[in-house]
Amino acid sequence: MKLKIEKSGKKQASTMSVADNVFAAKFNEPLIHQVLVSYMAGSRSGTKAQKSRSEVRGGGKKPWRQKGTGRARAGTIRSPIWRGGGVTFAAKSRDFSKKINKKMFRGAMRSIFSELVRQERFVCVDEFDVSESKTKLVKEKLEKLGLKEVLIITEGLSENLYLGVRNIPKVDVMDSNEIDPYSLIGFEKVLITQAAVEKVEEWLS
Repeated sequence: MKLKIEKSGKKQASTMSVADNVFAAKFNEPLIHQVLVSYMAGSRSGTKAQKSRSEVRGGGKKPWRQKGTGRARAGTIRSPIWRGGGVTFAAKSRDFSKKINKKMFRGAMRSIFSELVRQERFVCVDEFDVSESKTKLVKEKLEKLGLKEVLIITEGLSENLYLGVRNIPKVDVMDSNEIDPYSLIGFEKVLITQAAVEKVEEWLS
């Protein structure tokens, strides 16, 4: 299929040939949902951490003899019913990640890219960069393309572009090696450079 490349600066609009199996694939909603759930679950951090009686420091010696003292039996001062003791049912850090095969992940990414193209939310340009790290320069470039809420994908993320984008609301930028399904569907439009398209095509073909 042919993908339109929007004009940048003085250059005229043109087209590029891309693989149908990457940018014209069938929309597979269940697969996309499964991959998104896996991605979001993998982003969770299981930070709960409590110590049981076996993990609390100390308490190795029996505090008093078993019989004859008139007090309740006690084997350790780190018992859950003692102050400073362990927790009865201690909460532990948990791994929320869900396994997704590479083939499934790539299939979902192909489906997402194809749907973005069909919905005309996929904008390809020959290049996108700024000479200085100024927000004003990035805004001017986006206004020329008629874009407001957009994810910018480039082959090599320059420092000037990163610094220029970070203060613009609802606009983000990432390298083509860092593309994830959540970011792709989270923006109104996806702006991608021609070099990044070629890299994505090579990755997903």
